[in-house]
Amino acid sequence: MENIIYFYQYVIFFYSIVITLAYVSLAIIGYFNINYKKSVYTEIEDDLVNNYPEEAPGISVVTPAYNEDLIIIDSAHSLLNLQYPNFEVIIVNDGSTDNTLETLIEEFDLQIVPFPYIDKVRCQPVRNIYKSTNPTYSNLTIVDKENGGTKADAMNAGLNIAKYDYFINTDIDGLLDPNTLAKMIVPVLDSDVPVIAVGATLRMVNSCEVDNGRITRVRPPKRLIPVFQETEYLRSYLVGKMGWSALNTIPNVSGGFGLFDTNVVISAGGYDPLSQAEDMDMTLRMIAFMRDSKRKYRIRQIADTCCWTEGPSTLNLLYRQRTRWGRGLLQIFIVHRHFLFNPKYGRMGLFLLPYSLFFDFLAPILTTVGFFMIIFLFLNNQINYDTFWLLLLFVYLIGVSMSAVAITADLSNKKLYKNYSEYGRLILFSLFEAVAYQPFNTIFYVIGYGQFLYNRDFEWKSMTRQGYIRNTDEEKTQIE
Repeated sequence: MENIIYFYQYVIFFYSIVITLAYVSLAIIGYFNINYKKSVYTEIEDDLVNNYPEEAPGISVVTPAYNEDLIIIDSAHSLLNLQYPNFEVIIVNDGSTDNTLETLIEEFDLQIVPFPYIDKVRCQPVRNIYKSTNPTYSNLTIVDKENGGTKADAMNAGLNIAKYDYFINTDIDGLLDPNTLAKMIVPVLDSDVPVIAVGATLRMVNSCEVDNGRITRVRPPKRLIPVFQETEYLRSYLVGKMGWSALNTIPNVSGGFGLFDTNVVISAGGYDPLSQAEDMDMTLRMIAFMRDSKRKYRIRQIADTCCWTEGPSTLNLLYRQRTRWGRGLLQIFIVHRHFLFNPKYGRMGLFLLPYSLFFDFLAPILTTVGFFMIIFLFLNNQINYDTFWLLLLFVYLIGVSMSAVAITADLSNKKLYKNYSEYGRLILFSLFEAVAYQPFNTIFYVIGYGQFLYNRDFEWKSMTRQGYIRNTDEEKTQIE
């Protein structure tokens, strides 16, 4: 037994060193990539796209909605307020049981119209297509379909009627910056190699002020869990994925917000309705399609914050989100195991997926086992406290440092918060993230793995919304 314990301790030690070196390297690459892109892409390029509509590729903005009556109007106006010469907005009502569809019909003067609907990718049956009788909303289309149980099924319905070569995949609770589409298309236009997807930084809309679908005041979340997520998202989207982008090895373009090549997605079979991680699944299948077709490709990430999304504000909602992410991650390695270590798929098979397997998938398992191992060693008085506290302090300081780098990178890229004290709030709470947030994250992921292995059936559930702050200090009442 002692030999097993010693062996495990050495494994954990070297694993921690390797994962720390990987995170630090990625952060350094990401930080330099942010500064480089900041000097290359400015508002001048965005303005050129908007000022020359004949050069601007059309973009379809597709977003599913399931029981989103509380926020649907703000979200729809946010999408329609986008500043871009050629775009359409497609909202897919995925069999909502509340008043989502009726609210849309009343707000935008919708009526059923004939439409040559073609099943390019599979999804549940579409009931009706709605268009507005108001010319102001001529670029708005509402798809009413039977519930498919997953966001992927609803996205496929939107893709079946999308008319442009590129589309934005975003959640209905995501509020977009007005100049989002220009920012997202510039990396496509600026590349000599086809760019099949572009990601951007996501932030928490919790506690931001919203007026008619536009964010009028950006604030860090006031509640505990969302403020931890704000820093977590900055580490992931702003620093981590900017590092992956420099290496052309982005593991996934978020299902919460991203731009995709419509033809490549359809050629790859569309979104998988059975996937619990439709964003990573789609990204991997797009890469596989390009590799199988022997075509060059790039996937890019931009540092700009283009989308604000409402994050889980309670442990129960965080549990639902992270267990789903855990189920999806395990499903990825089972469904796409033939990509793993396969040189045919280049960086995806030899670098991207092995990294995700050893550092994303295994980390929660090793952390959980390590926790119980520490309890066992403590009960048997076998802990070397000098080494234990030293290693614990080392891991803690690395985590805090990564958060500080992400917050600093965001501040240097573009100051979105009004006061520096609000950035200080993120730094302050990052000091407690390791004990007040990450343990729950780890446990929820492991539970998600177990749920997937248990083979339970899971359906897309509507998220409990708080709504937005409308230029007041009081939030809307939360739906029960």
